[in-house]
Amino acid sequence: MDSLIAASARALAAGDALGALKRVALRDDPPALALRGIAMAQLGDHPRARELLRRAVRGFGSHEELARARCVVAEAEVALAMRDLGGSPRALTAAAATLEARADRANALQAWLIAARRLLLLGRLDEAAAALAKLDAQALPPSLVAMAELTSAELSLRSLQTEVARAALDRAQAAAARAGVPALSAEVTEARRALDRPAARRLSADGEQALRLEEVAALLESDALVVDACRRGIRAGGSWQALTRRPVLFALALALAEAWPGDVDRETLIERAFHMSRPDETHRARLRVEIGRLRSLVGGFAQIEASARGFVLKPHKDRTVVVLAPPIDGDQASLLALLSDGAAWSTSALSLALGASQRTVQRALAELEAAGRVRSIGRARAQRWLAPPLAGFTTILLLPAALPIE
Repeated sequence: MDSLIAASARALAAGDALGALKRVALRDDPPALALRGIAMAQLGDHPRARELLRRAVRGFGSHEELARARCVVAEAEVALAMRDLGGSPRALTAAAATLEARADRANALQAWLIAARRLLLLGRLDEAAAALAKLDAQALPPSLVAMAELTSAELSLRSLQTEVARAALDRAQAAAARAGVPALSAEVTEARRALDRPAARRLSADGEQALRLEEVAALLESDALVVDACRRGIRAGGSWQALTRRPVLFALALALAEAWPGDVDRETLIERAFHMSRPDETHRARLRVEIGRLRSLVGGFAQIEASARGFVLKPHKDRTVVVLAPPIDGDQASLLALLSDGAAWSTSALSLALGASQRTVQRALAELEAAGRVRSIGRARAQRWLAPPLAGFTTILLLPAALPIE
């Protein structure tokens, strides 16, 4: 390694991207291309960074496996920053294996951390936890320890393990202080605020109440029958019935829970479930069928009885019925939560994270853009979407696969 390359690498490690570029800006050899790519990534020019890193990979010979693997890891981090989530993780996994075989433990652990962060964005929480389990914080530099603990804290928050999250954030704060990187300390501080902001609303016969994450966890562990409009399901006494893929049944359950202890007339149920304001006998017949399906699903913890006007929800064991509502209303709440992280998302990445078709996501984005809530940059395949932060509450419960209950 020549002196300019070494000096540039030291500058990057210290967070001095401009200083690193000054030393290698006019060089096109593979090591210089790799350092230029990392510097451009630190400066926020991700497309240029990706191009330089790919050129570096092509420039390194087949015998330079270690250098190529490091470039693959750097490119994967750039892709994560660009919210390009559609590629195969095989190259990153292979790079991590190469780095471990060559005793480059720090970069290998960084590869696993990138993999865990990608899985977390996609809502694949179990796989993200498995990737994090491969990390040994003792072998990481302080900046990576802080990122690993931040990732662990977010995973715990999305699983509503608030005490575990607090402990991870304490470790992240200490590591960020050792690293001396102000941006990391600011990120930890912002993550801490998620614990104190409202995360959901409790709707009951007594009115509406804002809940923090630890209060949401306590509610879900209580004996109440909770119709969860964040995760779209019903929880009671440790039993969970998911209705994410059965929107009609969920709409009926939500309407019945909101009216409890009273009943709901048939016309209102038809409008809520089928979006029909002028029902006829066919709609009433379909309502009876769907109520029968819902009755069989919730039979373990509640009954649905017919009344003179319509139907009423009657939980077993004199349980209280509570609706856990998201902090903001609307079908696009999860989409807005993803976009509010400050990154520019592609339609394909949003589709992957939400588990919806690209066409569905495109329609939702068009509606939000018309309302002035999101904006796009670029065109065609380079088009990305942005939204301002959602202030005043935390979006944890709006993110994909939040509140896993197994």
